[in-house]
Amino acid sequence: MKKQPAHLEENLQALDTILAKMSGEDTSLEESIALYADAARLIGEANQMLNDAQLKITEIDQLLAAWQKPDETVAEEPAHD
Repeated sequence: MKKQPAHLEENLQALDTILAKMSGEDTSLEESIALYADAARLIGEANQMLNDAQLKITEIDQLLAAWQKPDETVAEEPAHD
């Protein structure tokens, strides 16, 4: 099994390399199928990285929204005349 790229950019570069190899005239059918399987794995990993990033962003947005809301647990004291 090949080493999993640590970053999305490395993953995309690996996909570009696979595409270039698959486009070559001297790539056999057997090698093309193996490359296709590698590409499918890399695409799955890239999707997971993007989903993880989206989840982190959503969590951060929720924290920011909570910080920007006035504190609803503290009741305002009535004005004294």
